[in-house]
Amino acid sequence: MKDLKNYIDHTLLAATATESQIRNLCEEAKEHGFYAVCVNSSYVALAKNFLKDSEVKLAATIGFPLGAASASSKIQEAKKAVLDGAGEIDMVINIGFFKDRKYDEVKSEIQEIKKTIGNNLLKVIIETCYLTDDEIEKVSELVMQAGADYVKTSTGFGTRGASLKDVQIMKKVVGDKIKIKASGGIRDAETARQYIELGVSRIGTSSGIKIISNK
Repeated sequence: MKDLKNYIDHTLLAATATESQIRNLCEEAKEHGFYAVCVNSSYVALAKNFLKDSEVKLAATIGFPLGAASASSKIQEAKKAVLDGAGEIDMVINIGFFKDRKYDEVKSEIQEIKKTIGNNLLKVIIETCYLTDDEIEKVSELVMQAGADYVKTSTGFGTRGASLKDVQIMKKVVGDKIKIKASGGIRDAETARQYIELGVSRIGTSSGIKIISNK
């Protein structure tokens, strides 16, 4: 297992996030060697500037946190985020569409965003707290078929975050074909390691410093 810091997307997505807090997030990521920072799309240009001359990657959320924005608006948001300097996109699917079994529309939206961002990484948030086990299987399959790079458990703004069971289901479907990101409620090293042992490649957390300090 790699060092825990290499799995962490150091995250600040609160509605109240300020410029100084984004600066602090980026400075922490550089200091502790986290893999990436993850911010809302309006802060991408700012974070890119704060991360210059570092190896830390930059991820932006799209359609966050509800996923219910129009596909065209998500596509434009993703396009702008990449232009502003994001190398990774964390998008939220339209959960209501998925619940209505509009599978072609859900898949098409993912495909269009991936096409828009080109070689940049696409992580697709399925918000497992709102899904049955069967639905987690189905949507993981859709994400994989749509050409995304990662399937991701949660926004952290739903009724709960990730669970080990969620990841087990996702891993059973995607295997090693695409990667998995777990996020929401992961606040200590022991829990982080449990997810990694199940096959998670990235962990989204606002508790990254605590995780690596208590390893």
